[in-house]
Amino acid sequence: MTTAATPSMTDFDYDYDLVIIGSGPSGRSAAIQAGKLKRRVLVIDRKDRLGGVSVHTGTIPSKTLRETVLNLSGWRERSFYGRSYRVKDEIQAEDLKARLHMTLDHEVDVLEHQFNRNHIDTLHGLAKFIGPNELEVATEAGETTNITAEKFLIATGTRTYRPDTVPFNGKTILDGDEFLEMGQIPRSLVVVGAGVIGVEYATMFSALDVRVTLIEPRDSFLDFIDRTLIQDFTHQIRENGVDLRLGSAIESIEDAVSHVEVTLENGRHVRAEMLLFAAGRMGATESLDLQAAGLETDHRGRLTVERKTYQTAVPHIYATGDVIGHPSLASTSLQQGRVAACHALETPTLPESPWYPYGIYSVPEMSTCGMSEEELQERGINYEIGVARFRETSRGHIMGLEHGMLKMLISLKTRRLLGVQIVGEGATELIHIGQAVMNLQGTVDYFVQNTFNYPTLAEAYKIAGLDAFNRMPIPEEFKVKKPAKTGEGAADKPAAKAKAAAKGSGKKAAE
Repeated sequence: MTTAATPSMTDFDYDYDLVIIGSGPSGRSAAIQAGKLKRRVLVIDRKDRLGGVSVHTGTIPSKTLRETVLNLSGWRERSFYGRSYRVKDEIQAEDLKARLHMTLDHEVDVLEHQFNRNHIDTLHGLAKFIGPNELEVATEAGETTNITAEKFLIATGTRTYRPDTVPFNGKTILDGDEFLEMGQIPRSLVVVGAGVIGVEYATMFSALDVRVTLIEPRDSFLDFIDRTLIQDFTHQIRENGVDLRLGSAIESIEDAVSHVEVTLENGRHVRAEMLLFAAGRMGATESLDLQAAGLETDHRGRLTVERKTYQTAVPHIYATGDVIGHPSLASTSLQQGRVAACHALETPTLPESPWYPYGIYSVPEMSTCGMSEEELQERGINYEIGVARFRETSRGHIMGLEHGMLKMLISLKTRRLLGVQIVGEGATELIHIGQAVMNLQGTVDYFVQNTFNYPTLAEAYKIAGLDAFNRMPIPEEFKVKKPAKTGEGAADKPAAKAKAAAKGSGKKAAE
């Protein structure tokens, strides 16, 4: 892709209205939004192919790999045909890569077409600030060019954290970006770090019947997820063969050529053919020379922004995506880029909705939206729980699901849905029903009075809704009004007295 001719400084105050550094999800959506507003926009990416980490080493590759693993291994059919069932007996690394490369090529092609259609200029090279409104871009050919702009958006994402104590070799000791290019599937794997990336890869390879040890120095993992969900998930992955070792800090990692030897501080040892180090990521900002623009980062190379506009401490410079930290999701990054571009170009737009889904593409997958039970307790909110197990649904029986659950949290005061947590097949798709109800301030009554397609996994919402509804206080309008009794009870005495008085007055009149 080529760069269009840059407007001369005599025609405009700046070369561009908006320059975006990085072409990941947030940079991509910001560029397309700016293009649709018919502004002069340039996207700079240090790689020779657009898409950023999300397309080439992160979101799209890992999810493609997961789908390939589940399909080739026959994982979804094993409850019917036994644990030995396989679609392909000998699965090689090349089998995993073939689908991966097809998907990535398609993603890049679509992105390039979108940029062309919206008249977005692109430039491949390494950018750094040389002033608040000027960049210097160095290309691989050794050329440099200076670019000026009225507004900037930093969307450079993150890079893998590679401590000096880990002897990375690109073959048997790998980081998260290198892992996708492995030469062969190992028979045993150690994954260091039980964050989202570590958990996803550990469970994927366990589905390939690789012996996996997942090591996490802390006593817990994925702390932002409801504990009930994590307990269910932990039980499932251990049942699937993952050796989960929590509270196990690493003392040393040794490259023994034929294998990797890991020594833990508690004295235990783990040996495996391959090690994946997935303990954290750093903001990819070290080459930007941010001080020249008046900006500073935190100890992880991330930028601080005003979360409604995504402006940094320098108002005409914005930052979005993983480079600003939590939630570090491709989905939220897409929204952030759109909002930032509109604000930068002084165009009113719809704000982001308060509740967004969080998806973890592990095996089994997990997804959450809204508050967890622990958060409700911390806030002192009175609530009720509704739970549905996938095995209770007809669709679950048809699919052969033995596990999976949906949990919803309902306010006792307002009856509103406050949170949904799902673990199991289709969790990342199912979560959007709960997300819609929450953002529309819906109540538990929605799930009781509405019809869901049958048989579907979405029916779990109906089951969980009824589970909560039947244990909550009955609304006043639904309470059964019992008719008054006509006996000689205390409640009937006034009526009886009135009747007697009327009879007496009639007798006197007759006399």
